[in-house]
Amino acid sequence: MLQRIQTIWILLATLAPVFLFITGQDVEVSGTFPLIKIVSAVLVIVGALSIFSFKNRKRQIMLNNISIIINALLIGVLLYWLLKLSGGIDFPEKGIEPIFPLLAVICLAIANIYIKKDERLVKSVDRLR
Repeated sequence: MLQRIQTIWILLATLAPVFLFITGQDVEVSGTFPLIKIVSAVLVIVGALSIFSFKNRKRQIMLNNISIIINALLIGVLLYWLLKLSGGIDFPEKGIEPIFPLLAVICLAIANIYIKKDERLVKSVDRLR
């Protein structure tokens, strides 16, 4: 069932790396290696797999947890990039790149709460049969 509330949260968390891909064109963490582009593509793929594995809630939670870990590492990389830039941290001048993974982590945590709620509901209905 794609019309569940957790699907919307996972979709929002999947859109965050897309926006990071668009706005993070100037982020150079490791020279010319496109780290942000590759990580953004991986996060979109993991998010799409999570959305379409709605029949297997345990796999969906596992994919969301993997995505949370990748996003947390990405937050660290982007903060390192911000600290490495000259002039300290001044967000209006340097961009909003670290905000997108943070929003994705929050959306995925909310989605996991709703998935676990669905799992409890299904287990309680199975007990009544």
